Amino acid sequence: MRLVIAKCSVDYVGRLKAHLPLAVRLLLVKADGSVLVHSDGGSYKPLNWMSPPATLRTVAAADSELEEGVVEQWIVQSTKQDDKLIINIYEHVHESSHDLGTDPGLIKDGVEADLQRLLAAQIELLGSGFTLVRREYFTAIGPVDILARDANGAAVAIELKRRGDIDGVEQLTRYLELLNRDPLLAPVRGIFAAQQIKPQARVLAADRGIECLTLDYDTMRGVDDSASRLF
Repeated sequence: MRLVIAKCSVDYVGRLKAHLPLAVRLLLVKADGSVLVHSDGGSYKPLNWMSPPATLRTVAAADSELEEGVVEQWIVQSTKQDDKLIINIYEHVHESSHDLGTDPGLIKDGVEADLQRLLAAQIELLGSGFTLVRREYFTAIGPVDILARDANGAAVAIELKRRGDIDGVEQLTRYLELLNRDPLLAPVRGIFAAQQIKPQARVLAADRGIECLTLDYDTMRGVDDSASRLF
């Protein structure tokens, strides 16, 4: 990654036009060909940018007739369309390059696999007397996140989501229709469990006879004591 702090103006020319007047900014040139223009504010969003694939051509003042005061011009051209990002640099403040290597990618905390693992280990959160049959219970249309039995020995299918919406309820409905064809399991009821459940999903679940359960992820992984909260 190439980092350049420079006093510059920026023009975006193409499907739309945009202009950034003269100011000191951070220019990022990434290995994937993208170029981003940042200020010292505005959070993480760049003021302007060119997405890859793109080419960067540098024009020096000595090689061309640039505007007065411009020491270097960057022309960032999209290779997919006619859009251009034109950066006129009036003063270089700092420049450095760094090889960041291959990024392993974002590993999200609290994904459905984590919720599944924690709920399987704390199956009593579903209610007193619940026992785990297995995680990832296979069906012909996909695996049910958790299959359990309640205190009366009845089978219960649990579908887990980080954010529960109507699609999740529909998914669990399909699982229940299939599981209830199995004489060794039927009758099977469903529990739709998530960290957040949308009101529309709750209404649909109630209409389908499916129970909703809101999971407190921090409490489940032992980093928050819900009993000691004031609110």
